[in-house]
Amino acid sequence: MNDEGVMERNKENRMPSAPLLSVEGLAVDFATMDGVVHAVEGVDLEIAPGETVAIVGESGSGKSTTAMAIIGLLAGGGRVAAGSIRLDGREIAHASENELRTIRGRDIGMVPQDPMSNLNPVAKIGTQVAETLLAHGLATRQNVQEKVVEALSAAGLPDPERRAKQYPHEFSGGMRQRALIAIGLACKPRLLIADEPTSALDVTVQQTILDQIGAMTRELGTAVLLITHDLGLAAERAERVVVMHRGRVVEQGPARQILEAPQHPYTQSLVKAAPSVAAARLRPEAFEVADRSEIDRSLSEERSDETKRGPADNIVEIENLTKVYPVRGQKDDFVAVNDVSLAIPRGETVAIVGESGSGKTTTARMLLKIIEPTSGLIRFEGKDVSSLSRAETKDFRQRVQPIFQDPYSSLNPMFTIERLISEPLDFYRRGSGADRRKRVRQLLDDVALPQSMLTRYPSELSGGQRQRVAVARALALSPDLIVCDEPVSALDVLVQDQILTLLGDLQREYGLSYLFISHDLAVVRLISDYVCVMKDGVLVEAASSEEIFTNPRDPYTRRLLASIPGNELNIAS
Repeated sequence: MNDEGVMERNKENRMPSAPLLSVEGLAVDFATMDGVVHAVEGVDLEIAPGETVAIVGESGSGKSTTAMAIIGLLAGGGRVAAGSIRLDGREIAHASENELRTIRGRDIGMVPQDPMSNLNPVAKIGTQVAETLLAHGLATRQNVQEKVVEALSAAGLPDPERRAKQYPHEFSGGMRQRALIAIGLACKPRLLIADEPTSALDVTVQQTILDQIGAMTRELGTAVLLITHDLGLAAERAERVVVMHRGRVVEQGPARQILEAPQHPYTQSLVKAAPSVAAARLRPEAFEVADRSEIDRSLSEERSDETKRGPADNIVEIENLTKVYPVRGQKDDFVAVNDVSLAIPRGETVAIVGESGSGKTTTARMLLKIIEPTSGLIRFEGKDVSSLSRAETKDFRQRVQPIFQDPYSSLNPMFTIERLISEPLDFYRRGSGADRRKRVRQLLDDVALPQSMLTRYPSELSGGQRQRVAVARALALSPDLIVCDEPVSALDVLVQDQILTLLGDLQREYGLSYLFISHDLAVVRLISDYVCVMKDGVLVEAASSEEIFTNPRDPYTRRLLASIPGNELNIAS
């Protein structure tokens, strides 16, 4: 059934006079060292049984705070200062912790944004799913494993029996997110709060997960409150959209109406900043290169005599790269990357796309010398990185900097933001103390963070703000090559647009090169000169960005493009 059919059926099953969730005049305050912060003010929204409502807005707009207030999980210092939250007519705004415990999981499910901080690193995935089922009496000791496998399978995890016996560190980022989704859906709640539930997932798995949520909406009457910065996803999957800005609702209404014809200036700015395949075609000047004909050549042909670049043209050359992991208790090894060859031209951007587990991040980590390849060759400016001396390796790490996917685990929670950004400057003794402080402040401006953030800690920042800190830290040493592993996946569209513009400006000004790992094909279309498509550790297609997006040759590439959320919607201007 298509999306419109789903919506029509939901409307038939709905009782408009009796909303499942009703929020009226909600205000949330946080007590801080600097006084009371009014995070949410006067929020009104309703969700009917079986309805999907999306809240969109930039980081810090109050989206997640509103969701946390509904489920009673506000961070320390937070409280509902005013307003009403009713679930099926029952007031829960000031419910006791015991009352909320019975509601969470069974009545209101939660899929949080960050898998690393929400999964127990020392407990098996299956154990963590089982805890939820057993706590609410939805499984017995005799059948809990069967139900765990069902939940993991429904969330799109392949080979769920084996995955249930593994630990979070054995999963990719996308797989960990799917495990969280399995936990959130296991008890079949009446309301599911999904806070960026697919931000770490590739488009095909994203489609699988959202289809599963849609199936629950149809079959069980489960309502969904979707928190997202992906306007295409909101337009495609939600029936209504609520736009928040600075803790207030500035616009709400039918999803397509809001996103195709926004009325409020803030909503208009969100839509304008949203990357999409259509928008990229309309803005080819965003990342100009001198020789467009050269871009049109396939990367897979670069090693031939006719098109092979010399060392002076490529900052990185990767040949026949392979990474094999032994699997405990199994006869066959796991081949994460299989005979991959590609080049990164100096001053240009090469993107690697593919599903979770395709080998994208493993390839990037081998380039960064975080892990060693099983076989193959990586050359940086013509020199084999495996043969670098200790001094050369130190220089290499200054010139090649990472931006990791997960800002929660890549930032030291004990450091202030100032110390986090200045750490690489201090380590390599760049300039005087005053010079470093000046550089840190300039970097905060570059990534659109206020100077007041300097004394804060990562726990006091939103997910998008933390990722901006990670970007600023990567830029601190003015590197030649930046390996970007999902650098904007946690960002709202306005900040995403700022960061991509910043990366483009720096590239043009300083001749930077980028290896860009992403599952967001709209972003890849916007920023990349070349695109490499990986599947199951193998490079299945490599060509210019224009060629990949207008004339994909491999069936897998065509399937990825067809899965882009909101691809057929006119939300770009």
